[in-house]
Amino acid sequence: MMTEKINRKGNENGELKKKRQRRKIGTSRVQKLYGTCKQVFANCKPGVVPSPENVELVKAVLDKMTEADVGLRPNMPFFKSTVSDKPPKIIYLHLHECDKFSIGIFCLPPKAVIPLHNHPGMTVFSKLLFGKMHIKSYDWADNLLPESTTPNANISDRDCTGLRLAKLKVNSKFKAPCKTSILYPADGGNMHCFTAKTACAVLDVLGPPYCDPEGRHCQYYYDFPFANISVNGLSVPEEEQSEYAWLKEREKPEDLTVAGALYSGPNLV
Repeated sequence: MMTEKINRKGNENGELKKKRQRRKIGTSRVQKLYGTCKQVFANCKPGVVPSPENVELVKAVLDKMTEADVGLRPNMPFFKSTVSDKPPKIIYLHLHECDKFSIGIFCLPPKAVIPLHNHPGMTVFSKLLFGKMHIKSYDWADNLLPESTTPNANISDRDCTGLRLAKLKVNSKFKAPCKTSILYPADGGNMHCFTAKTACAVLDVLGPPYCDPEGRHCQYYYDFPFANISVNGLSVPEEEQSEYAWLKEREKPEDLTVAGALYSGPNLV
C-alpha cells in the first residue's frame, strides 16, 4: 500500500513536472513565433501573400524578439572575426521547415556578406536580433522598359544579355533593436543583400520556403549602375538614376560559405 502511494505520488510529481515544462516551453517567444507562423501560413500557396492582419501577427512577435530568445550571445564562436583572405563563414541555425514555412537564423561575423539573391513566390520576414547590418534590396521594374529592347552595356566585357531592370527599394544601415523587414513576391525588396558591419544575427521566416522542384530556386545576381547601360526609348531623369540598377543572374558565388550548426535555444513543440 505504501509502495503504491509512493508510486502514485511519484507519478503525480512527474506529470506536474511535465506540465510545468510544457507551460515553460509554450510561453517562449520562439514557440509563439512557430505557433503564429503555423496559423498564418496554413492555407497560403506560393505567391499568395498573407492578409495584412496576418502579416502583422508575425511581425508583432518578431519585433519583440532578441538574441536571448533563441539562445544566442554575441560572444559565441559563430560571430568571431577570423584572419583570412577568404570571406567570413556564415552559420545557419535551422529551427523548423515544412512545406508551408521555414524558420532559421543566419549568424554573421563582421564583414560577412549574403550576396544579392531572390525569394520567388515568397513572403519573407527578417529580424535583426543584434548588431549592425547594411541591407540593399531591389524590386523588378520591367514596366519601365519599352517593348522588344536589348540593353547595350559597358560593364567590363561582361555579356550584356540577360540584364533586367530593377528599382532600388532599400539601401541603408540597420542597428538592433529595429523593426522587422518584410518583403513580398513582387515588392518590398524581393532581391536583397546583407552585409555585416559588426557581428550580427538575422532571424528569417520564409513562407513558403525554397523548393527547387516547385520552382522556388535561390537565384543570385550581379547588380550594375543604371548609367552603365543604355536602352533606346528608356529615359529616367538624371537625379533618379541612382534609384535603378541592372541585375544579371549569376551562379552561386564560389567564396560564399554557409555552414549548418545545431540550434541550442528553447525547444519547439
